[in-house]
Amino acid sequence: MDTRIFLLADDDMDDRDMFCEALEEIDKNIFCHTAENGRDALSLLNKLPIHPQLIFLDINMPVLNGWQCLEKIKNEGQYDTIPVIIISTSSHQREMDIAKKLGAICYFTKPHDFDALKDILHAIASNIGPGLISTLKNLETHKPEYIRAL
Repeated sequence: MDTRIFLLADDDMDDRDMFCEALEEIDKNIFCHTAENGRDALSLLNKLPIHPQLIFLDINMPVLNGWQCLEKIKNEGQYDTIPVIIISTSSHQREMDIAKKLGAICYFTKPHDFDALKDILHAIASNIGPGLISTLKNLETHKPEYIRAL
C-alpha cells in the first residue's frame, strides 16, 4: 500500500499526539505532518515534496488561526484542491457556516474519546479520493455529534 500524507494544524500538543496515535493505529502507511499554527502549516505545505491528501485545521490557533489558514490554502492555486476538514471543540452552526463558505469539506467536532476519534479517522482515511464526500455524509448520519459534511 502506498504512503498517504496528512497535515494536521492544531495548537494543542495533546490533541496532535492523540490524532497522530489514532492514525498510526489505523494504518502504518499514513504519515501525519503536524503544525502548531496556521503559519507553520503553510510553511510545511511549501516544503513538502508532495501535497498531502488531506488537511485538518483547528480553528483557534495563535499566529494564524484555522480560518485564516483555510482562506490562504483555498486562494493558493497549487493547494486549492486539497480537501480541508475543520476541527474544533465547538459545535456552533455559525462556525460550520464559515467553514463551508471558506471551502472546507467537513466540520469535525473533536471527540474526547480515543475510540470515537479512531473510528471516524478510520472511515475518512479509508475513503480518500472520490468516495470521501459520500463517506462524510454517511458519518454525519451515524455520528452527527462529531461530523458535519459541508
